Amino acid sequence: MSTFLVRRLLQALVLLLIVSMIGFAILHLAPGGPLSQFAAGGDMTQADLDRIAEQLGLNRPLPVQYAEWLWRMLRGDWGLSYRDHQPVLHIIASHIGATMELMLSSTLLAMLLGAWVGILGAIRRYSLFDSLATIGAMIALSIPTFWFGLVIIYVFSVGLGWLPAGNRYTIGDGSALNRIHHLIGPCIVLALVSTAVWSRYMRSSMLEVVNQDYIRTARAKGVPERQVLLRHAFRNALLPMITIAGLHVPTLLSGALVTETVFTWPGMGRLFLDSISYRDYPTVMGILMFTAILVLLGSLIADLLYGLADPRIARNG
Repeated sequence: MSTFLVRRLLQALVLLLIVSMIGFAILHLAPGGPLSQFAAGGDMTQADLDRIAEQLGLNRPLPVQYAEWLWRMLRGDWGLSYRDHQPVLHIIASHIGATMELMLSSTLLAMLLGAWVGILGAIRRYSLFDSLATIGAMIALSIPTFWFGLVIIYVFSVGLGWLPAGNRYTIGDGSALNRIHHLIGPCIVLALVSTAVWSRYMRSSMLEVVNQDYIRTARAKGVPERQVLLRHAFRNALLPMITIAGLHVPTLLSGALVTETVFTWPGMGRLFLDSISYRDYPTVMGILMFTAILVLLGSLIADLLYGLADPRIARNG
């Protein structure tokens, strides 16, 4: 198991290095460049821009800039924001809580609903419920996240007045109940696609498991059907879902970006879009690396859980 983990960790570090190189190159080679936001006001002379470039190290060759940035990042210095003039890590830390709150709640909701729909769909294969669940999943996967978010706001916020239209809580009222009230809308939107994906995977996994010999043997021995499904079939059907959960992190992060923008949720996604529009490259690069670390960490945890669940993976992986 230790060799398995070391190998996965080394692969993750190499991938993280490649992601940082590609992201750094794209940001600094994009039209406009980091100095464009300083020249936007029109009152900056070329001498002023050259002085800023010298102070920020932007006049050096790109490989040198990358090496210096990487060395600072490894020491915990992720740079200063061009917009807020605060450490990038401090800015990310002030927004990560909102994103994690949204991601965890939507993931829990999607896993519960997706598992329930997938299990029932597998048990009642080709029934009316299974057909409706399949159609609903296809519709959910086809609906753009921003459109569904706008529909939720228009119907339940503007029309019925049941839910807040945005923000994480009402100013002056940071109670848990108020936060949950604001969380309902974006949580449902972000969980929509995840529920569809989880239900399809769970259905396929359950259909594969219920046709195994040990399931037929358990039924032949007279084991109650409920115990066969929950104790034997469901536990083994969850094994592929462990890997899917780790690989599903990028989808959640991309969906959170759109959802947070629609609902003005003060999380990482909204911060990322604001930083791009302002050309706040240190913050953009920090968010990119932080997101990459989360994705790789999720994959490593999934590999670890899968290796513990099935030792053959650790021996042969």
